[in-house]
Amino acid sequence: MLLAAGAGRRYGKPKVLVEGWLETAVDALQDGGCADVVLVLGAAQVPAPPGVTAVTASDWQQGLSASVRAGLAAAERLDADYAVLHVVDTPDVGPAVVARVLERALSSGSGLARAYFGDRPGHPVVIARRHWPQVAARVSGDEGAGAYLRSRGDVEVVDCSDLAVGHDIDERA
Repeated sequence: MLLAAGAGRRYGKPKVLVEGWLETAVDALQDGGCADVVLVLGAAQVPAPPGVTAVTASDWQQGLSASVRAGLAAAERLDADYAVLHVVDTPDVGPAVVARVLERALSSGSGLARAYFGDRPGHPVVIARRHWPQVAARVSGDEGAGAYLRSRGDVEVVDCSDLAVGHDIDERA
């Protein structure tokens, strides 16, 4: 799922509107091994790229948690086994990062994996279906799945620093 519902206040506009970012993130998910892609929108509405299901987080103003809940609900309707959570504002994260993190989650006992860039956690994050109810219950405000992942000792740490920097771009250069 591509989390892209925010208003991008610090950036000056919703980041889903930044030229090329939506396409780059969708390509990363599709080419990285995701059979279905769910685009979670909110502050701005844009046409879904081909092969992408768009949903709106009606309570997007509550923060990232609203997007995660809306995305997990859509993944549930699609009968997915795993959710790959990715964000629109990390344009240097490509398919190789997604594939590496997804592969690790699929081969782990926990079904949980998170990209790391050096010692910094980032996106994508992969969460097996059996964790979704706990994740949805735990997210709050502008906190996504991070609190749930930090509470577990079985999350696969996947170093991707050789593939990307993985910084969220929150302000214009």
